Amino acid sequence: MNRIWNAARLNFINKWTVYWIPLMILGFIWLINMAIWWIIDANVSGSDRQDAFQGTQWSGASFYVFVYLLVIGVQSMNMTFAYALGLSLTRREFYLGSSLAFGVLSVAYGGVLTLLSYVEEWTNGWGFGGHMFTSVYFGAGPVWQRLFVFTAAMLFFAFIGAVSGSIFMRWRTNGLLIAGAITMLLVLGAIALVTFTQSWPLVGEWFVASGPHGVVAWTLIPTALAAIAGYFILSRATPKG
Repeated sequence: MNRIWNAARLNFINKWTVYWIPLMILGFIWLINMAIWWIIDANVSGSDRQDAFQGTQWSGASFYVFVYLLVIGVQSMNMTFAYALGLSLTRREFYLGSSLAFGVLSVAYGGVLTLLSYVEEWTNGWGFGGHMFTSVYFGAGPVWQRLFVFTAAMLFFAFIGAVSGSIFMRWRTNGLLIAGAITMLLVLGAIALVTFTQSWPLVGEWFVASGPHGVVAWTLIPTALAAIAGYFILSRATPKG
């Protein structure tokens, strides 16, 4: 466990990259949203104002943080793997340590977004009625549901990034292109199946019935598959210049 924890710590060495830069960018995005909400508040009134702020429930402004976890997953495999082997860590120790780091970061970022969602509610959308951390995608359930939604979504993106980085380390660009093509074909096949069977109303009903926490719970399956696949792919990868 000590060696696994040491492998996890490799992902926390550059604190600016892991903590401060993403939080600073998230803060900048929040300021931009505040400016937009202020403009709406100052120039629109009555029912138009209410409709405008109702529309902010569909804001995707905070999705940047989730994508950033994907980038961290890719960078961990591509930039830290060779260094870890140079420190005599095994591939297994490195991957398990990186997975532990992804879990810690997902819980930490999930906790921050959960706290901000409550602040946004308590201040009535930061004084304007806007939504950034309380979008409909995240739900408005109790604290455990919000933390689960944020954390599970973070884990999904982190391990998608990890398996992508592992594919690159094993098969380089050709591997990524093939994996991307297979993924696109699978997605296209699923869309075609739903379309030809005229099942889109059922899909919509399922999303509504499941709610954000139910939908996100299903992402744990591809998250686990990506984590397992990344482990076996990286176990045979060789760092290259």
